[in-house]
Amino acid sequence: MKKIASSLYAFAALAIVGVGAALAPATAEEAFKTELDALRESLSKYQDVYTAVREGYFSTVGCVHYTGEKMEGHVEYAKGAMGVHFINTSLIGPTPDPMRPPILIYEPEAGKLRLVAVEWFVPLATGIKERPSLFGQPFLGPMEGHVPILPKDFTHYDLHAWLFKENSYGLFAPTNPDVSCEGYDFSLLEHPTKIVPHP
Repeated sequence: MKKIASSLYAFAALAIVGVGAALAPATAEEAFKTELDALRESLSKYQDVYTAVREGYFSTVGCVHYTGEKMEGHVEYAKGAMGVHFINTSLIGPTPDPMRPPILIYEPEAGKLRLVAVEWFVPLATGIKERPSLFGQPFLGPMEGHVPILPKDFTHYDLHAWLFKENSYGLFAPTNPDVSCEGYDFSLLEHPTKIVPHP
């Protein structure tokens, strides 16, 4: 009888855990749906890349992609692309603003640029004291700058969000397997970025 009772208690405990898991948000996107929907809405005007440029976002030209190569001591980027980064330096600081990402990311598509993602970017030179996070997600890094787009010594943390294109790797993954730089004149194959210690 004791064994049966024990089994029933264990089953009940598992059932409670299962119910709790079912009630909990399955993804970060669900947990922060209201905030992310508001962010998408506020950034939708930048689907017109000329609007982005007029408001201070300037292209880094290269369409960044990765082979999926893994290197010890470097950030792990799954095979896929990021795209073309447009940076607004006036929005870069030690405290990332969830509603004002300093980087917009576009995918080259049929001779045009399509907005697919955003990125928050926090250089160590801003005096940041600890790893930042947004929407429950810790930033990647700190890491060296992305050569040749950024100098090697431009160490930073960053966080991507694929707000305008589905990403099977996850909403906050750094690369997207369905984004392509193929056929783009400034396709830029990058090596994984080296991780550095936070001073």
